Amino acid sequence: MATQSGRSIFVILGALAVLVALLFAPLPWPDFIASTRIVTQVDIAAPPATVFAYATTPANWPAWHPASRAVSGVIDRTPQPGEQVIEDIEVAGRRFQAAWTSIAVEAPRRWEFGGQAGGGGRANIVYTLNPSGTGTRFVRNLTYSGPNLLYALVNAVWIRGVMEADSAEAMARLKRGAEERATMP
Repeated sequence: MATQSGRSIFVILGALAVLVALLFAPLPWPDFIASTRIVTQVDIAAPPATVFAYATTPANWPAWHPASRAVSGVIDRTPQPGEQVIEDIEVAGRRFQAAWTSIAVEAPRRWEFGGQAGGGGRANIVYTLNPSGTGTRFVRNLTYSGPNLLYALVNAVWIRGVMEADSAEAMARLKRGAEERATMP
């Protein structure tokens, strides 16, 4: 009987080890399955060039995005393709750095940049600006993924909600900041 009990414990421990390994193993799924997309937009009473300059200048990010704590690198203007910005970020109580690389710049209509975070997370962000009746319609398209199944599970139950709330707050702050810029002499 002791042998049967010993085998049962071994099987349980083995199953737990496999489960832990699966939680921390890199995600094998393609991005369209493993990624999360959050699209936010806002109408801003300012011309596209003003909004573009404000939104794409990394030095302004901590003023309008609640997750952004500090930036370094190319921060005083829109980074051109291949140029990089390092951002200190806090999301859902976790602090980390992301290295963002500018991918495409079509001022004042579109900017795309992609990032890598410590621990294996990745993100891609596209800002699209179009003239609207009140000035500019600004659209922020964020696509991100974490490094493993554990992240995907925590994202599904908690992180995504925090990211959506931060993104909505970012749009309100961006609107205020860009409209203030537009009224400056």
